[in-house]
Amino acid sequence: MKVGGQHRRCIWLEDDGKTVGIIDQTLLPHRFATVRLETLQDAARAIVTMQVRGAPLIGATAAYGVCLALKADASDESLERAYATLIATRPTAVNLKWALDEMMAAVRNRPRDERVAAAYRRAADICEQDIAINRAIGRHGLALIEKIAATKKPGEHVNVLTHCNAGWLAAVDVGTALSPVYTAHDAGIPLHVWVDETRPRNQGASLTAWELGQHGVPHTVIPDNTGGHLMQHGEVDIAIVGADRVAANGDVANKIGTYLKALAAKDNDVPFYVALPSPTIDFTVTDGVAEIPIEQRSADEVATIAGRAADGRIATVRIVPDGSAVANYGFDVTPARLVTGLITERGVIGASREALAKAFPERANAAK
Repeated sequence: MKVGGQHRRCIWLEDDGKTVGIIDQTLLPHRFATVRLETLQDAARAIVTMQVRGAPLIGATAAYGVCLALKADASDESLERAYATLIATRPTAVNLKWALDEMMAAVRNRPRDERVAAAYRRAADICEQDIAINRAIGRHGLALIEKIAATKKPGEHVNVLTHCNAGWLAAVDVGTALSPVYTAHDAGIPLHVWVDETRPRNQGASLTAWELGQHGVPHTVIPDNTGGHLMQHGEVDIAIVGADRVAANGDVANKIGTYLKALAAKDNDVPFYVALPSPTIDFTVTDGVAEIPIEQRSADEVATIAGRAADGRIATVRIVPDGSAVANYGFDVTPARLVTGLITERGVIGASREALAKAFPERANAAK
């Protein structure tokens, strides 16, 4: 995707071929800055503090975190320590575990003097695979938008509602839920995106709106509670969201508030799609509502908010009374019955155990 008209990725190797570069997403949208990750601790901190976020990008960062650990110490103990450190950073997004398992498989049985090179090769492959998958998601999702444009909205903008950020900033490049949007925009289809602000961290208002603006996609930021009203009045043609984990039965874990959007979409006959790369599928979880762990984050994310003051200063202010208890659930689970379809790299499929197993038999069989 583009920043200031120039193509950028969200993670890359610096000129030394070993140090990892990332965009510090905690500073957006008011400041664009990059950060160098030089150690395992740097990679883990970037994930925990959400300098990087989004399931695919978390997985890629963890993969390079293993590389950085092995660069310092290629022993078995270092490899195990890297896995344990990184797996503990975020509990809900399954791409993290997938990427770490892939890295372990790539280096565990190699001689120590081959491990570093093998690790960097596999991490690079994970990044390239993510881009290829997300481009395929864009092509399959494009067909859904094209159909709406041709049958329901000829000559008009197709209105897409999304939640949180599942675009370029949530992946290595291209994005998941926004990949069909970018693909349709680049194909010349008129569209407009309703961007949920996504409290409490405001990833929609700060990240999705920023990247859509960078790419020139028309959009409007709305409070989280506005989506249902827009659907009631015919202002949403399709909802597309991302996912942090999809259970074997089609249940979808995504940023908190997704479930409420799915309920509103169901009540108003608005198609509700989830765009996901196959590493987000967890065939070991049979019931997402009952089994997917939901991350509970710091109360400060709810009690305080950061923004740019009139004089240009970036300030954090408290908006909750002192002494009030705060609950901060990071995700919720949308039952499969509310999902119109899953947009994957292998096509648009049903949100069901049968459809997922048929589309990705190798992953389903490996989980048995």
